[in-house]
Amino acid sequence: MASEKLFSRERQTNIFLGSLRGKNRTIPVSFDKLREAAKKKMSKETYAYIAGSAGREVTKKSNRTDFNQWKITPRMLNDVSECNTEVSLFGQRYPVPFLLAPIGVLDMAHPDADLAVAKASAEENVPFVFSSQASVDMEACSSVMGDSPRWFQLYWSTSNDLVESFVRRAELCGCEAIVLTLDTTMLGWRPSDLDLDYLPFLRGRGIAQYTSDPVFRELMNTSLGDADEPPKLTWNSIKALIKMAKNYPGGFWSNLVSEDPRRAVKTFIECYSRPSLTWDDLSFLRSLTDLPILLKGILNTNDARKAIERNMDGIIVSNHGGRQVDGAVSAIEALSDISKEVNGDIPILMDSGIRSGSDMFKAIALGADAVLLGRPYTYALAIAGKQGVQEVIQNYRADFELTMALSGCRSVDEINVDRLQSV
Repeated sequence: MASEKLFSRERQTNIFLGSLRGKNRTIPVSFDKLREAAKKKMSKETYAYIAGSAGREVTKKSNRTDFNQWKITPRMLNDVSECNTEVSLFGQRYPVPFLLAPIGVLDMAHPDADLAVAKASAEENVPFVFSSQASVDMEACSSVMGDSPRWFQLYWSTSNDLVESFVRRAELCGCEAIVLTLDTTMLGWRPSDLDLDYLPFLRGRGIAQYTSDPVFRELMNTSLGDADEPPKLTWNSIKALIKMAKNYPGGFWSNLVSEDPRRAVKTFIECYSRPSLTWDDLSFLRSLTDLPILLKGILNTNDARKAIERNMDGIIVSNHGGRQVDGAVSAIEALSDISKEVNGDIPILMDSGIRSGSDMFKAIALGADAVLLGRPYTYALAIAGKQGVQEVIQNYRADFELTMALSGCRSVDEINVDRLQSV
């Protein structure tokens, strides 16, 4: 918010003087050091799942290198003693132009998982987008967030009844928008996971939104959820069964002898996404809720136009952090043309590759109304739980505000393509 004392200057002062005051930072400021510190905290399976991407990771790399195609041109002698970093989305005012992206299976990074992120985002008043693949259900996360903003990210199930149940729960939890992810109707080819023979969902991880849902539990009782023959007992299968028992609601020992954990995993695998989804299906989702609906995964101008024609309220330019199609266009490369096509008709958000305040600045200059952070806060979570997430939010806020001020902008509205030069 606008203030005589810039948040960024206060944040820098706290960092520089922190050790002298006995308040050491819990996370590195540099993204590269943040990632490396998190890697030391993670199992090899966890790091592969969070850091890995599709194929040879060409798209993931392009998400970063393509930011270098644009250079910021700072303007001098503007009074930037006060800077306003607020943005408005769907009638709501947020203090900074970024949200915390939906990230699944956060318990792999830290045992407090989504709860830690919910608490941190609430304290900073930055929107947290609950993931369908969460480790903690949306009701539990909402209960610790008070009136702070939250959205819900939806994977469209093979069951429309389950889709409706998720949307209804999101409304009751106070979510301010629904984010429909389009680019993961099936998992991309991810060698980092495949080489380790590891998919967390097969251990019952990341399915808390499902096991807490009455419609899903009913599906478990139908033929869809009938458990297969017990797996051949190997050390790996035994460990998987133990993980399922730990992650399923209820008591560990009762779960260990119950079919429910395995039935839940099987039901999830069979119903979590719908490859047959088409544009015509969006009318069903539109009929379920008056909440704003954003389509996540848009990389093409024609798809952006179709979103508007189908009465969607916003889009998120994203390639899922490079995790789905190797060799796909980078998000920042796609953003400019999509922005020109949309021409202000609906808000545009962007993710995939945001690693600094200058990245945020460039994305906004090219037409984004806000961006989403994913891996940075996940690494911070792995290092220091709630405190780590809170610090990374503060760091990105400070970095963005400084970039904005030093470029001569006093508000987010002043950031436009004229502030950039293409290489």
